[in-house]
Amino acid sequence: MEQIAIDDIDLRLLEQLQRDASLSNLELAQRVFTSAPTCLRRVKRLRDAGLIERQVAHLSPDKLAPVLGFGLTALVEITLDRQGADWLDAFEQRVVPDAGVQQCYRVSPGPDFVLVVQVRDMPEYLALVQRLFTSDANVRNVKAFFSVKRAKFGAELPVRPRQRSAGAG
Repeated sequence: MEQIAIDDIDLRLLEQLQRDASLSNLELAQRVFTSAPTCLRRVKRLRDAGLIERQVAHLSPDKLAPVLGFGLTALVEITLDRQGADWLDAFEQRVVPDAGVQQCYRVSPGPDFVLVVQVRDMPEYLALVQRLFTSDANVRNVKAFFSVKRAKFGAELPVRPRQRSAGAG
């Protein structure tokens, strides 16, 4: 995969889009001190290069709880019996498409995977456990931690425009 050249304007665009992807092209251009046509062209280039994977709205689970049910967030550690690449890939391919799995990380050392799971309630969590873990003979251990409060939630990468060296014009 070819690497894309990134400059300070691109980094400022990425930083602004992470904060608020709903900005109009004109607002975005003003915030990064460039023209609207240049801004539009650069954002398209960043998307085409895969640096911007997608734009989403972050919903408030606490405010949606009365509408959708109370909601249950769990951080789940999974350890497999066999950790060969094929076994790890097979587990990943099975859990990633599941709607209850919000995030999936292959980690080391310790467990093989850490999942962030969001389900309506404990019966729905137990159904997910049965569907994804209990029925898999390669799953050796499942350890779940249930969230009682979300103190912070973010998805922003630390994108900072590069500092110019002294004497650079």
